[in-house]
Amino acid sequence: MQSQINDLRIHVYGHQSADPAQVASVFNAQYLEMAEPESDLAIFAINPSAGIDQATIDLWQSLDEYQVPRLVVVTHLEKLEADFDDAVMIATRVFDQMLTPYLVLHDEAGLPAALIGLADLQITDYSTNPITKKSCEPEHQTLVQEFRDEYLDQVTSLGEDSFRAGLMFPAVPLWIERGIGMDIVHEFIEQLID
Repeated sequence: MQSQINDLRIHVYGHQSADPAQVASVFNAQYLEMAEPESDLAIFAINPSAGIDQATIDLWQSLDEYQVPRLVVVTHLEKLEADFDDAVMIATRVFDQMLTPYLVLHDEAGLPAALIGLADLQITDYSTNPITKKSCEPEHQTLVQEFRDEYLDQVTSLGEDSFRAGLMFPAVPLWIERGIGMDIVHEFIEQLID
């Protein structure tokens, strides 16, 4: 499977503030500043504190007609000025309707520590070594219920293969140094292997 992943043409776009070159290096991808329609996946890196610049918006729109599968990764989650939710709201406004399969859970210091999956309500705790998974508590379930309903409605209306078809655009929290979201991006990449 790894050789099939290595054969994929993955391109990363985004403003320098989001460290797209670092994102490209960890996902065996190429960082580009011009749109590449011959792509198996376009990953757009955005920094919630910096917003999304016009050049990145233009790159997103230029891939629309080719229906290239696209994924948004939200970097710099450790900075506390803005968060994942802010980034998703901005991306939905300037790119397209984003799908959020995971939400961020924070530790006592306010830093991202875990993700809760909206499909299965499983918590992936990245603060443990190795990473652990557990079912969410009832209070978490109540807090995310509205987001979960919206997520499930989107997935149902768009269909199961909509990510591969370039019609559904997931947004994933990503903190490379802590491993947060790395596994999720890899899962989306694996969906593109025939």
